[in-house]
Amino acid sequence: MDLSVEFAGVRLASCLMNAAGALCVTRDELEALGRARSGAIVTKSMTPALRRGNPDPRYHSFPGGSINSMGLPNLGAPAYAALLPDLRRFGKPVIASVAGLSTAEFLEAARAITAVRPDLVEVNLSCPNIPGKPQIGYDVQASRALLRQLREVVTVPMGVKLPPYFDPVHQDATAAMLREAGVAFVSVINSVGNGLVVDPERECAVIKPKGGFGGLGGAMIKPVALANVRAFWKLFGGRMPILGTGGVVSGADVFEHGLCGASAVQVGTALMDEGVGVFERLERELGEILARKGYRSFEDCRGKLREL
Repeated sequence: MDLSVEFAGVRLASCLMNAAGALCVTRDELEALGRARSGAIVTKSMTPALRRGNPDPRYHSFPGGSINSMGLPNLGAPAYAALLPDLRRFGKPVIASVAGLSTAEFLEAARAITAVRPDLVEVNLSCPNIPGKPQIGYDVQASRALLRQLREVVTVPMGVKLPPYFDPVHQDATAAMLREAGVAFVSVINSVGNGLVVDPERECAVIKPKGGFGGLGGAMIKPVALANVRAFWKLFGGRMPILGTGGVVSGADVFEHGLCGASAVQVGTALMDEGVGVFERLERELGEILARKGYRSFEDCRGKLREL
C-alpha cells in the first residue's frame, strides 16, 4: 500500500509523523524518529534559548487520553540549528516547530533555524501551557501581525499549528487571516487547553503546573480534531495541505483524519505511550483498512467524507 504523500511541496515516504512535543526534544529522541517509520522528523517547538519548562509532574497518561503542562521545554533554536545537518542523514524531511513568548522571541527563533533551511517551518500559535500567556491563535489580529513579520524572516514553506476552535465564526476568521498571510499548510489541532484530571485515591490533581490544569490529548479529543480538520478542508476548498493531529491511536483514526481532509497525520499521546514503534503498527493497520476499502493510497481517500 502506498502511504507516501506530497505535503506542502515536500515528498514524505509515509503520511505519519510525530507531533511537535512528543519525544522530539533531545538529540537522541530526534535521531530515534529518524530511524523510525515516520515520514518526517518534527522538532519540539523551539524558543530562542534553552527552556527547562514547567516543574514535574507535568505529563500524565490515563485511559482515553493524556494531560500535560510541559511549558515548552526545549534546547533552544541554536541547538536545533546545529543538529539539523546530522538529522538530514536519515533522508527524510525535517519540520522545525517555532515558538516564543513574544513577537521578538518568535522572530529570533525563526531566524536561527531558517538559516539552516529545514524543509518546513511550523509556527506554534497554540501552546496552552505557559502560565500567564494566552494562545496567540485565539487572537486573529495578533496572529496576523505575527505572521506578517515572520513571513519576512522565514524563507522556506511556513505553516501554522492552531488551537482547537469550537465555533465556525472563529474558523472562518482564522481561515481568512491565513489566506492573507500566505501560509503553506495548517496543523490542527494542538491539545485542548485547560483540562483537569483528578486522582480520586490521592484526592489531588495528577500534574503540578497551573494547579493541575493542562492540555488534553489522546483518543478523547479526536472528535474535536476531526471537526477542525474538516472545517479547514472545506474553508480552503481542499487546496490547503492539512496536518491532522489529535486522537490518533489506531489505523482507523488515521483513516478518519484522511477522510476529513488531512494530507498527513501527526501522532502525540500514542507515541508517548508506545514509543517510535507506534508508526509501524499504525502503517500496518492503515494499510489493511485502505486495501479493504479499495483505495490504492492514502492520498486517494483524502477529503472523501460523505455528508448525510
